[in-house]
Amino acid sequence: MATVSQLNNFPCKTFLITSQPNNFTSKLSVLPPNCTKPTQNLIKKSQFLTQKSIQARPVFQVRASDANDEWGPDKEGPVVTESTGVAVAEEEKPAQVVEIQNLKKALVDSFYGTDRGLKASSETRAEIVELITQLEAKNPTPAPTEALPLLNGKWILAYTSFPGMFPLLSTGQFQLVKVEEISQTIDAESLTVQNSVQLSGPLASSSISTNAKFEVRSPKRVQIKFQEGIIGTPQLTDSIVLPENVEFLGQKIDLTPLKGLLTSVQDTASSVAKTISSQPPLKIPLSNSNAESWILTTYLDDELRISRGDGGSVFVLVKEGSTLLNP
Repeated sequence: MATVSQLNNFPCKTFLITSQPNNFTSKLSVLPPNCTKPTQNLIKKSQFLTQKSIQARPVFQVRASDANDEWGPDKEGPVVTESTGVAVAEEEKPAQVVEIQNLKKALVDSFYGTDRGLKASSETRAEIVELITQLEAKNPTPAPTEALPLLNGKWILAYTSFPGMFPLLSTGQFQLVKVEEISQTIDAESLTVQNSVQLSGPLASSSISTNAKFEVRSPKRVQIKFQEGIIGTPQLTDSIVLPENVEFLGQKIDLTPLKGLLTSVQDTASSVAKTISSQPPLKIPLSNSNAESWILTTYLDDELRISRGDGGSVFVLVKEGSTLLNP
């Protein structure tokens, strides 16, 4: 084994190494004074000790990289902090999408039991307003009228605070008439809007609708001018089904005896139903000054639309076919 004295006789020399790109200077530590100078032959045999070999050594730079680095393994690219910033930005985008999706689901869930807003309590209305405000702040379509393809199609009314709709919604409180659906169909190419209400009863079903034209007035606002109202021809049922009994003034009335009488007139009713249902709908022109309104769209994506009308009334509509319609 080599002794300490033998190690002190090992050839050594002090070299100054300069790296041009970063101006780093390092110095080999100086051995004790009794260190002998290397011979010429030793220097030739040990090329790593020559000034030429030291300059020929490659300069290594350490930076963050991975297998998918677009800058390649030997190219200079962004520093670690820049790469980290890009990664964070890419992670924030999906997080915001998830947050919007959760807000939409919470909003639609809050409509449960409100009958499109008619039966909503003051507490529920406050919750709905809060969720709407949060969604409006995250609107992915800041200029809805410039994204007409998104507006295009059939939208189902899920909630409204418009008092003018409440009398219509109240008809659903009667057992003989039920509001099946309230919708708005937008044709972006012809700039037309059709508002429609589907009604049903034990003997027939029908619809009431209005046709209108709209004009773009701002990135969020459209002016609507109604042209005509349409009362659809009642579609009578050709087979009338009576319940076993009905409740009237707290008492149950048996309807079984009427079933025999109903069977005898079934064929006549079927013929009458086909005759009436084949008639064209009744159209009523709308030309007065009150047949105009405006709509401000404050939130829009491919499945949910939030609009505000005259007086600040809110309309929340869901695109036909969206999973939001089946929470």
